[in-house]
Amino acid sequence: GPVVHLIRFKANEHEELIEQINNSGYGLTVGIQSRIDETINTFCSRLRVGNIYVNRNIVGAVVGTQPFGGEGLSGTGLKAGGPHYLYRFATERVQAINTTAMGGNTSLLTLADDSIGC
Repeated sequence: GPVVHLIRFKANEHEELIEQINNSGYGLTVGIQSRIDETINTFCSRLRVGNIYVNRNIVGAVVGTQPFGGEGLSGTGLKAGGPHYLYRFATERVQAINTTAMGGNTSLLTLADDSIGC
């Protein structure tokens, strides 16, 4: 079954704690309670876990909407999130460049493949 560890640490020991967590072989969920942005950012950027919850409870991923899974021995198998979950993070962007305004040779765009010689 799941195992919950509660760890209090001194401010100058967080690097060692991150190393211990990353070396444990497990990485499902971590909950961080802190009002110090630097501490939060350090943990979030360095921990190798599937889910990090900051200043909130660590349960309640909404099935079909939010992902849930871990790293290492905590598994990376099927996760809640649904088939269209990735699209929620995607942003379509288009870049169009007017080559004639930049002095480009537009006649090169209309050449057929067989008209290009060496």
